Amino acid sequence: MPRRNSPHTLVVGGTRGIGREVVVAFADAGHVVSVVGQHDTGDGWPKQVRVWRTDLARAAALPGLVQEIFKVNGPFQSLVFLQRFRGEGDSWQRELDVSLTATRLMIDLTRNKFISHEGKAIVILGSVAGQFVAEEQPVGYHVAKGALRQLMRYYACALGPAGIRVNSVSPGVILKPEAESFYRKNKELVALYERIAPLRRFGRASEVASVVRFLCGKDAAFITGQDIVVDGGISLVWQASLARQLVPIRGKRPRGSVGRQSPAGANNTQRSTRS
Repeated sequence: MPRRNSPHTLVVGGTRGIGREVVVAFADAGHVVSVVGQHDTGDGWPKQVRVWRTDLARAAALPGLVQEIFKVNGPFQSLVFLQRFRGEGDSWQRELDVSLTATRLMIDLTRNKFISHEGKAIVILGSVAGQFVAEEQPVGYHVAKGALRQLMRYYACALGPAGIRVNSVSPGVILKPEAESFYRKNKELVALYERIAPLRRFGRASEVASVVRFLCGKDAAFITGQDIVVDGGISLVWQASLARQLVPIRGKRPRGSVGRQSPAGANNTQRSTRS
């Protein structure tokens, strides 16, 4: 049975990867956690975690699902959305159904089922693919992630008067437990990423979970409508600079090109000398 005096968090898409780390983070903080996902990874959940299995593309099933979770575990304090489409079928339509439509419906179904006091929060997991193009991901994924950022902003304004804060988190390349074998087989790729990332390493799923947990906590009480990028700084690096790291440069750099700059003030000193 849930502890009715404990905060209740609903995590959609929380059965593996970053989602599972988010569930663990909230459970460790003393929350009762309701998890919705298509896949349950089995035993090993903390005792205050309960998993509901469902296909989020089945919009007609969501009202009954929300009502059952509310009946079992009580009002929500936090909602976290991390789901994406993985499977067969039309990747465009299914991605929009699972990532975008299900998020909108779940927010609308729960907006009047939050706790009555302060501390209410919604966090949506986006991706840097909402702003950049990741060739390994399909078009539907990019469109859904871009739209989720605007959906977050819309609900931040719509739900703000009710005291519900809405933010998003956009991870870059994150080392998830499911991907460790892939990266072990591709050590050159790992070395390259660690070379070009400003922090010189991969991010960890637990680090993304910590940001999600922060945005749902009292220390983020005046933050809403914001997208927090968790990518170790790699999105700050200009693509042309990355190309120069990978390709040997021969000859002098063209005049006016962006590259290594002179020390601060050097150009001004040269102009003064010529004048």
